[in-house]
Amino acid sequence: MALTSSRRTGAASAPTSAHAGPTDLEWGVARGIAVFRALAWAWAVAVLGITRADLSHRLVAVALLGVALVFTVVGFEGSIRRRRWLFHPAVVATEVAFGAVLLVADGGVYDQFHGQTFGSAWPVAGVLMAGVAAGGSGGAAAGIVLGFGRYYGNRIAPYPWASALGLWSSAVLFTMAGAAGGAVMTSVRRAEDAVARARAREEFARTLHDGVLQTLAVVQRRSTDDELVALARDQEIDLRAFLAGDRPSTDDLGTALRAAAAHVERRDGLRVSVLFVDEDHAPVHPDVVGALAGAVGEALTNAAKHGAAARATVFVDVDDHVFCSVKDDGRGFDPATVTEGMGTVGSMRGRLAEVGGTTEVDGRPGHGVEVRLHAPLRPRRAG
Repeated sequence: MALTSSRRTGAASAPTSAHAGPTDLEWGVARGIAVFRALAWAWAVAVLGITRADLSHRLVAVALLGVALVFTVVGFEGSIRRRRWLFHPAVVATEVAFGAVLLVADGGVYDQFHGQTFGSAWPVAGVLMAGVAAGGSGGAAAGIVLGFGRYYGNRIAPYPWASALGLWSSAVLFTMAGAAGGAVMTSVRRAEDAVARARAREEFARTLHDGVLQTLAVVQRRSTDDELVALARDQEIDLRAFLAGDRPSTDDLGTALRAAAAHVERRDGLRVSVLFVDEDHAPVHPDVVGALAGAVGEALTNAAKHGAAARATVFVDVDDHVFCSVKDDGRGFDPATVTEGMGTVGSMRGRLAEVGGTTEVDGRPGHGVEVRLHAPLRPRRAG
């Protein structure tokens, strides 16, 4: 039987949205933050000059702004030259920690009340980078760190500095800035992924239209095999519907699996039974339904075409996740004689991996094949 190895795959492959390094979008945001960091540093220097009469430790203040300048220059250079370490958690955490140090130092470098905190808005750049590198939760955590920095700076100040409400407001604003920045970045990444998938789909559609559909048309015109002509016509209809985006779909798992089984029965003559442990099961996300229906259809097709099966059973159990077994009575296969490939089983694994599921294939010569599919009720993707 033309199947791949029955070796179990315990983990799904990486999501399609995962990438080896920062994208052009992320580098653009990093450059924007670098510009903000530079402007914030310039304003911090201006504020220091305006409030110099209120300083009690001028050399400390100048030294700290000097270190901030190093961060600013290195960050700017890294964003321009696309240094990947710029997004490293240790680098981001170091900048956030130094931003907190500036806020703590406010209570020490001044000996009387002043209108602007030491460092001004410069520490916010670290919070924004944390949101870009670690998402909304990372940005919020960075904001909390800055909030504590301002609190402790107020504790060591020798003058009445800020009310409790003012301190809480600063902490909340820092946290909101980090969380919002991270959430926006995550949404933009998803939009970018969606655009990339749409472009890939268009390219795929052009390839099908220029190659596969024309081949199917030639087969229908020139073949004298009625069964082959019917199969080619059936595939052409399905492909044209797919390219037009009007393939029939359903959010109901039972309906989708029975439709996939009926399609294989009409085309290949395989008798298929679809059995549910409980028809009144928990709702399954449409993306998971589509992945399972596609994988079951491929498993049944494989059983009919390569396993010479006459009957197959699709057994489904929906609890805290979806378990689906496709068992046929075909001739089976010897796992020792096949290798992992990119054929039907590779396609099934890919479908399930896209929603966070796994695929297992088990077969023995003369005892048919069982394909076991595991999927969450809702898709699990990165970002």
